[in-house]
Amino acid sequence: MIKKVIGNIGFAFGLNLCCIVARTVKGSESWLRRELIYMQTTIEETSVLQKTKELCQAILDQPNMQSIRQRLDAFMGDEKARTQYDNLVAKGQALQQKEQMSMPLSKEEINDFEKQREAVFNNPVSRNFLDAQEELHNVQETIHQYVNKTLELGRMPTEEDLSGGGCGHGCGCHH
Repeated sequence: MIKKVIGNIGFAFGLNLCCIVARTVKGSESWLRRELIYMQTTIEETSVLQKTKELCQAILDQPNMQSIRQRLDAFMGDEKARTQYDNLVAKGQALQQKEQMSMPLSKEEINDFEKQREAVFNNPVSRNFLDAQEELHNVQETIHQYVNKTLELGRMPTEEDLSGGGCGHGCGCHH
């Protein structure tokens, strides 16, 4: 490691590590000392970043990813499907808000929601979009579970470690 002091700023250079330490000392009073430490890249950060990029590429290389992308793009390009979906989401949120305020839902409101829901699910573009979203969610959750368990356990998780169910603390998905 190479150390160099210029004025009251110390520099330390090591392999893949750079630290800058600034100190302010008033006279001989050591209690008035301020340190600023700046760390750049470490070997571990570089390795993790590289592996993350490799993971991203591996995800993109999966055969079903092109299909997922096509289904998402088809939905985004279909104004009618997007409008049906947006209306269903808005209606669902309005009904949920009403329930949270302990207001009763009328049969007409429920029937209207069910009709809108059926229309969305019967539209092949919307149905494909929802299926693609679920597939992406499953990929994300699998990755999330592995990373969280690895950090939690301090080792690579086994299938047994991951079979506890759910996505983590507080998750109610139960898958």
